[in-house]
Amino acid sequence: MAVLTGLPLRAEEVNPSSVEKTPMDQTWRGTVELYGFAPLRSWGTTTIRGFEADVDTSLAELIPMIETVGSARASLEKGRFGVMTDLYYAQVGDEIARTGQRGLLTGRVEQTSIQGIYDFAFRYRFGAMEQAIGRPGDLTVIPYAGVRVLRNQLDLVATLEGRGPLGLRLQKQGSWERTWAQALVGTQASVFLTPGLKLFARGDIGGFGLSGEEDLSGNAQVGLGIALGANTQLDLSWRLMGIAYSNGADRETGFSLRQNGIEAGLKVFF
Repeated sequence: MAVLTGLPLRAEEVNPSSVEKTPMDQTWRGTVELYGFAPLRSWGTTTIRGFEADVDTSLAELIPMIETVGSARASLEKGRFGVMTDLYYAQVGDEIARTGQRGLLTGRVEQTSIQGIYDFAFRYRFGAMEQAIGRPGDLTVIPYAGVRVLRNQLDLVATLEGRGPLGLRLQKQGSWERTWAQALVGTQASVFLTPGLKLFARGDIGGFGLSGEEDLSGNAQVGLGIALGANTQLDLSWRLMGIAYSNGADRETGFSLRQNGIEAGLKVFF
């Protein structure tokens, strides 16, 4: 028979399994993160009704062309089940591209693009709660599944020059706009290295070719979370993201885009 002394228990005497079952674990908890993604390189191909243009842009070239950009993440959970969202929007104007090497035409292209990526997913948490400060070794793994909504608008204005003996020169224009949904699966994980420093990673994939001949998107991210207070964290990470879509028509329309760069975010836990 156990004897209660009336003295408070020390932290090391608390059974972790009993803590996990307390009513506090059934309270609502959440996170909000405002972040910015700075792609050191953006490269890809845009094809509009068979007319193809290639883009390869550095961060220094991209910054003056950015017209509008905004991004945020949020999550909410009760117990171990929850929901999450990741919202990203960017509008870039007058991005210089070059026509593809098909046929006898080459030249310079001005490309304007609007890109929206909106993720909505259900999640389940294994391990410790998400927080800014924790014990070294505390591990959190969160798989998730849901839907990714993409909106893309691309406009091309090209000056084309013939490579044949006639040296033909002409203007060609093209535009494409589409909004579609992809199935989405992914996982995020973090582990505390010190009480105020964690290593985190995230990876996801969407599409699986369900909305076109080619329909795929994905992210890979790894970085450090640095506690700025009891409920606030600075995230610094490297990120690779990519999208590829093609309608598979004889006069193909679609695009591919890959971006590789640095992401910084301010995350609040509540």
